[in-house]
Amino acid sequence: QVQLVESGGGLVQTGGSLRLSCTASGSIYNIVMGWYRQAPGKRRELIAQITSSGSADYADSVKDRFTISRDNTKSKVYLEMSDLGVDDTAVYLCATRYRRPSDYWGQGTQVTVSS
Repeated sequence: QVQLVESGGGLVQTGGSLRLSCTASGSIYNIVMGWYRQAPGKRRELIAQITSSGSADYADSVKDRFTISRDNTKSKVYLEMSDLGVDDTAVYLCATRYRRPSDYWGQGTQVTVSS
């Protein structure tokens, strides 16, 4: 059983930066981790994922602006966000990927970008 807790969200102006953290209660070794976001009126979107060895993939909407990283010794996953725009406003969630029967999800942290 793994619990995930996100932190680092908040209010930021257009063009600003934020760093989100996801802390796991236990080891996340050998599991793919992802960051998702959910904005009002939109489907939940996978924006980044990272393998246990550090290989990362990004959605086109955040590529070149966001960076996902992880520290397996600390059981943490990070999402560094830069050049934020209003379209980035959403609840950001950390989750495991490809776990059966179901993935673990954090509670989410709100990111609000104001102009």
